[in-house]
Amino acid sequence: MSKKQTYSAALEELESIIQEIENEEINIDDLSLKVKRASVLLKFCKEKLRTTEKDITAILEDLEEE
Repeated sequence: MSKKQTYSAALEELESIIQEIENEEINIDDLSLKVKRASVLLKFCKEKLRTTEKDITAILEDLEEE
């Protein structure tokens, strides 16, 4: 059973990957895998932000109608 991904965990992992790349801690064999993982994490974070924005907008609109 896998844990559900959270925005905070994804962002933390993404920051770790970026730091590894910037500090040249990743060997060339792992670089492609890390970049692919970073891409997945970025997509997840963007979608989470979009979803959260939509939810908040809907809540605020509902409050204005009351």
